[in-house]
Amino acid sequence: MNPASLYHSARLAAGYARSRPPVHALIVEAVQKRFGELGIGRAHLALDLGCGAGLSTAALAPLASRAVGLEPALPMLRHGAAVAPGALFVAGRAEELPFRDGTFDLLAAAGSLNYTNLGAVLPEAARVLREGGAFIIYDFSAGRRLADDPRLDRWFSSFERRYPFPPGYEMDVKGLAFTDAGLRLVRFEEFQVAVPMTAKTYEAYALSETNVEQAVRAGIPEAEIAAWCRDTLQEIFAGQTRNVLFDAYVAYVRPELPSAA
Repeated sequence: MNPASLYHSARLAAGYARSRPPVHALIVEAVQKRFGELGIGRAHLALDLGCGAGLSTAALAPLASRAVGLEPALPMLRHGAAVAPGALFVAGRAEELPFRDGTFDLLAAAGSLNYTNLGAVLPEAARVLREGGAFIIYDFSAGRRLADDPRLDRWFSSFERRYPFPPGYEMDVKGLAFTDAGLRLVRFEEFQVAVPMTAKTYEAYALSETNVEQAVRAGIPEAEIAAWCRDTLQEIFAGQTRNVLFDAYVAYVRPELPSAA
């Protein structure tokens, strides 16, 4: 199975629209502060590559006056208007962007480049990005840890063993051929974000992961997976709201500076 095909699921799309924690917005808060240090102003128009159900597009509001979300999986796009009402959504592939040269002040890609042909995507990104614009590439880990409590990490390891994740997601952002595409990596940073979650919201989040989608496609009833999650998470959360930790990174990429005459 092509792992990217999992995102064409109506079940997964609904989970992405309703059950994902607000990690995108927390990362964008950090990006907004860094933009000031890097001399990057507010964008007039932003493009979110591989926008999914629109959460990452909605999160761009502090960085851009208007955002466009691009997504090849049509079931994901059906939620865009509800998740990010002020944005425009377009069906398309990052390898063949349906936009004119220099259209966007800001590009963003949140965990979406991993399944693309990067040799085609990066030149396309450089083409539609205006001179002086910025391209942020970011992602975050699964939320599998609590501060000073190892039980959620042990739970997640059991979750992975029981319902394995699809292969092929890893990507070395710092090793991408930016220069060949007329781009340059100007900063890379890693940090943590904490999201308050209950057993109920964490269960819903876990059910929206791709390993569960893969298990459901293999014939395991979603209700069975949900029951296992519910039963095993109760002791960890014990009726409390707990801060779940997500490891995040952001790569700040800009067009190459024009050559001196």
